Amino acid sequence: MYEKLSKKYGMTIEQAKANTKNMVQMARNAGLEFNIDTVVLTNTFDAHRLTMFAKTKGLMKEMTERLLRAYFTDSRHIGDHAALAELAEEVGLNREGAEKMLAGNEFADAVRADEQLAQQYRITGVPFFLINKKYALSGAQPTEMFVQALQKIIAEDEITVLNDHDGMICDDDGCEIPKK
Repeated sequence: MYEKLSKKYGMTIEQAKANTKNMVQMARNAGLEFNIDTVVLTNTFDAHRLTMFAKTKGLMKEMTERLLRAYFTDSRHIGDHAALAELAEEVGLNREGAEKMLAGNEFADAVRADEQLAQQYRITGVPFFLINKKYALSGAQPTEMFVQALQKIIAEDEITVLNDHDGMICDDDGCEIPKK
């Protein structure tokens, strides 16, 4: 894991370990358990397809949360179809339906479209928070960073009245034309 992170982000292995240690601590503070030393690195394309499948059944949130726990906490191989089918069943999906979907190419186009959108937004990792399709926070961030970012976004997105002419005054009861 540390070698992959150091190559991906152009840092030393020691820096990757320190960053990961911070992320693990932030997760712990949020009540999550991350076991980074035992994570099974794999291609997650089929896990993403499974999430799209779960979305059609109203279980996308449950499937996403289960996959994240399987990967970061349980150190499950979420690139393995048997493991994915088991996880799908755990969240209430039909196991045979999940196995059939995984055996084919269903939802591959949807995942590729998501990948292209991520490239357009320059998303290289998770978590990634995109607000108003304009502002982004990348990586695990402390709460204060979100507060600062949201305050900045609110301040920048406030409406500025460019003219100071008296016009109609409207409220829930309708509009009133000012007397001149």
